[in-house]
Amino acid sequence: MAEDALRLDKWLWFARFCKSRSLAARLCRSGHVRVNRQAVEKPHALVRAGDILTFPQGDRVRVIEVLALGARRGPPAEARVLYADRAETGAPPDPAHALPRAPGEREPGAGRPTKRDRRRIDRLADRDE
Repeated sequence: MAEDALRLDKWLWFARFCKSRSLAARLCRSGHVRVNRQAVEKPHALVRAGDILTFPQGDRVRVIEVLALGARRGPPAEARVLYADRAETGAPPDPAHALPRAPGEREPGAGRPTKRDRRRIDRLADRDE
């Protein structure tokens, strides 16, 4: 392997975009990762400084420029030095443009409903029937 290149799955793991290297390899195999606008389906694809990576992460698409390769998976501060975010906006999507939710449907990650919330949901469900 060349000294100026690194496996894509290793780099995604080093830069802390994936929690484990196996998850990084799975993301690469999914076919949703692009290196310089070319779809990549192999985790062993090589990445070099200056390459542009495009891949989904959560509910948004990340556009990342590789600045450095790194030698290990270090702390988050060290990982942020490896890349520059080139997305048009770094902000999450505007909730006003989100799809409308069904009555009683909760925000993802809102946790378990309280007793008060359950009563409100039940009231909404009774009105719909």
